[in-house]
Amino acid sequence: MKYYINKTITANFDQAIELVTEALKKESFGVLSEIDIRQKFKEKLDIDFRKYIILGACSPSHAYQALQNEDKIGTMLPCNIIVQELGENLVEVAAVDPAASMTAVDNKEIAIIAIEIKAKLERVIASL
Repeated sequence: MKYYINKTITANFDQAIELVTEALKKESFGVLSEIDIRQKFKEKLDIDFRKYIILGACSPSHAYQALQNEDKIGTMLPCNIIVQELGENLVEVAAVDPAASMTAVDNKEIAIIAIEIKAKLERVIASL
């Protein structure tokens, strides 16, 4: 089972981050965290790495519903979306497939929420 939803787009890296952030907003997601992998690898390992950002996105209403049904589900939140530079003006955007990642949780309500979130993330990726 594929655990992500992805698309390669023609854009510079900074434009891609903006496009993803705006598309997430349209689907009621906020970005809670941003991890710059390139910066962290340089800082911690003195390794040069391609531009690679992990955005931690959350739909507050869905997160609330999930936590009401499964108090440990926070271990699987937020939804991660990566933006990575593949080449000049070529960027891949990939989001976790929450339906795939939630198969380990034996809770029908969580499965329903995961399917709803997956549909939202598919629309985000498709809109890019």
